[in-house]
Amino acid sequence: MREPTEPNCGLGPALRVIGGKWKATIIWELHARPRRFGALRRAIPGISEKILTEQLRELEADGVVRREALSGKVLHVEYSLTEPGLRLNAAVHALAEWGTAHAMPRAAPAAAAG
Repeated sequence: MREPTEPNCGLGPALRVIGGKWKATIIWELHARPRRFGALRRAIPGISEKILTEQLRELEADGVVRREALSGKVLHVEYSLTEPGLRLNAAVHALAEWGTAHAMPRAAPAAAAG
């Protein structure tokens, strides 16, 4: 089996795109429909405005998220998944299913023998 760090292994680049605390959650939240920034932030409890902005920019740079400015009296920005983002969401969904099927409570660390 190839190591994830080998040049021809796609696992490293994939994990780089979804790595971190919030990216998979952002992808998950955008899979059903495009969302404005505020709606996305409300859908992800605990994420700060700064971190959401950074994560969205990184996902956009990776070609996973599309940022679209909507014209009108007030400028609104909407985020959605690109075609590669939709394919990545399928992988995120598979990981979520695996996590649900294999979720086990973590055992408490053993007390140090003294």
